[in-house]
Parts: sequence; C-alpha cells; structure tokens
Amino acid sequence: MTTVIKNGTVYQNGQLIHADILVEGKRIKAIATHLSGEKTIDAKGKLVSPGLIDLHVHYRDPGQTYKEDIHTGSLAAAHGGFTTVGAMPNVTPVPDTPELMQKMVDENQQKGVVHILQYGLITKNETTNIIPDYLGLKKAGAFAVSNDGKGVQNAETMYLAMQKAKENNLVLAEHAQDDALFNQGVINEGKRAQELDLKPITELAETTQIARDLLLAQKTGVHYHICHISSKLSVELVRLAKAKGINVTCEVTPHHLLLTDEDIPKDDPNYKMNPPLRNKKDQTALIKGLLDGTIDMIATDHAPHAKKEKTGSMQSAAFGITGSETAFGELYTNFVRTGIFTLKQLLGWFTDKPAKTFALKNTGHLEPGAPADIAIFDINHATEIKEEDYQSKGVNTPFTGDEVYGATVLTMVDGEIVYQRDGQ
Repeated sequence: MTTVIKNGTVYQNGQLIHADILVEGKRIKAIATHLSGEKTIDAKGKLVSPGLIDLHVHYRDPGQTYKEDIHTGSLAAAHGGFTTVGAMPNVTPVPDTPELMQKMVDENQQKGVVHILQYGLITKNETTNIIPDYLGLKKAGAFAVSNDGKGVQNAETMYLAMQKAKENNLVLAEHAQDDALFNQGVINEGKRAQELDLKPITELAETTQIARDLLLAQKTGVHYHICHISSKLSVELVRLAKAKGINVTCEVTPHHLLLTDEDIPKDDPNYKMNPPLRNKKDQTALIKGLLDGTIDMIATDHAPHAKKEKTGSMQSAAFGITGSETAFGELYTNFVRTGIFTLKQLLGWFTDKPAKTFALKNTGHLEPGAPADIAIFDINHATEIKEEDYQSKGVNTPFTGDEVYGATVLTMVDGEIVYQRDGQ
C-alpha cells in the first residue's frame, strides 16, 4: 500500500519546501513533486512536519492509571502531532531493575500508538541513595535516566550517578529541586504569592541544584540534561557552563514560555505546576535562551491528574499541567504568528533538536528510507481548544477555551494513521 501526502508545505532538513511525500508500508519512499500513490492525502494549505518529539511526559502507568495510562497518554500525544515521547519513570512500581524496565518497554510497545521511549531511574525507588544497574537498565531498553518529580538531594549520590551514567553512555536528566529550599511551597515567590496568601517557592530550589550539578558534570563529563528549566539565573548558569565546554543541555516547557505568575487570575489549581510559573524577567530569559541556543528544546512535561485532584485551593491540589494536546497550537499562535519565533525555529525545537540532543536516529526528520512518522497541521485556520476533544484522561490545563492556529489534522506513525481530525 502506498500513500501520497500532496500539496503541503513540508519541513525538511531545517527548510520549508513545497513537495509531496510518498509513503510505502512503514517508511517514506520519496519526497518530490508530482508523486502519486494508491491513496492520496491532500495537505493543501497545511504544514507537513516530521512527527514531533516530546521527551518529557508522565503516563502514570502502572500505579495511577485513573489519571492516565499508556494508551490514553499516547493518544493525547498523537492528537498533538507527537510521534515520539519520553516517558518518565515515576510510576508504581518504578522501573529500577532490568526486569521491571523490560516489562515497561514491552507495555509501552503493546499499548502505545506512538513511539514511547522509557526513562530509567537515577536512584533505586527514586528516593534512595542507591545507584541501580545502569547497564542492565540500558540493555532492557532505557534510553536515559531520570528521577523526574524528585531532585537528587545528596551531592555524593549525584556524583556517583553521573560517573555511572558516563560509563554507560546514558543521558542523566535531572529535575533540579532542593527539597529544603522548596519548603513545600505552592507558587513562585513574589507579589502574586503574597496576594493569594499561598506558600512561596524560591527559585533557589532550582538554581542551587543546577549550580551543584554543573560542577559535578564538569568533573565527570556526563551528558547532564536539565528538565523544565524555569528561571533567569538557571539560564545564565547553563549559558556559562556551555561556554566552558560542560556537556549540558536543557529543555523548557510551553507553559513557562506562555505564562508568568502574574497571569494566575485567582487561586486556581490549573495554574499549579512544578517548577512554578515564574516572573516576567524569568519568562523573557527563557525566550532569549531558546533563541540564542542556550536552551536546546521544548518538552511539555505532560502531567495529567484526575479532576478531584485539581479542585479547591492550590495549597492542597496536585502539581502538574497537561501539555501534549495544546503545545504546538499555543506556541505557534503566540510566538510564530507574532513574529517572536520563526516556524522553522519552532519545528526545530520539536524535531531536529530533541533528536540530536538525545542521539535519536530514527525520528525527527523526513527523508527517503526514514520511518513514516509524520504530522500535518492547519496553521491557517483558528480552532477552539475544547475539553471534549482531549484524548488524555487529564483536563488540567488553563488553555482550554483558547482560540489557536496550528491544530493537528493528521498524525501518522510507521505509515499508519493514529489520529485524524473529524471531517478530514
């Protein structure tokens, strides 16, 4: 069976071109003009991109499948145009042995409609100072290690973990958080925290761990990746570290680019996330960091919760915001259409850059012979983000109701359509 995607604007090798894409079986056969196939998908007026990559999602499976599971999480990814995701390991039980990792990898493959890469753990059970069998985890399918949701509190433990990650050529992705400085806070320290009478979180909870870890990364040579960077000083530390040749990369979330603590209208749990929404100076620094290459990529930190966990006060609600289904449209609308980012830049941060950062060879690009992982977006018409359209079990986002350009029209994984907008 051959399928041709015709008449679209195609993002290929960092450029936007007018071309057709011929798909045969699971792979791309040709990219050229005037192609034909047994089946035709008309992408006139549409953007055709490599399937997007999101290396930071939480699927809650196993252990908390009432929030999300592998199937619904991957459907949400497909709805957002993502064809490859990296699943964080803070599930129950955590995959901190080769046997549990193998089981997670198998489950991801069986239940997911997109490619799901699986993180292993930095430490046993996320909370101990014991380093797992990294080689065994890697052989079982772990593509990197992370304790996301929990920072590694002990410097010696992090030092040993970095040494072991380096030995096994594994990226170590850190949720930078000093729990003592975090102090069970709720929102960013500042005027809005005072106005809402909510316990503040100082940016020092993030920056002090990053500073510590950069020194350890310099000593060990490990590839140190910082998850969801959020503060001005964090960006400055990474910029300095890169200038010194330290092997550090980092990601930023859509919500930290789009919102600040000043945008929190009231005590609304949909605005509670970790790290918290920072101030305007932090937001500006994040945007600048993306543009000058200090920040390497965008990742959603898709964190679904049940409605009951995101009601009442921010003080007691769970941390987290969904992101898979809103990321591209929100960023395209608020940054590309306003001239802050170019379309090529935005697509790069969602395709080329994460693939390069994590040395992923079979994703993030369109070329003959590559897997047919393709997303088609409507960038010329506005669409309302509606709760009833979400594929995720989680609806915890403040973006519901927004009018955005860049809705996903179709998502293809290995030549199979895994999402298609109604009426297309």
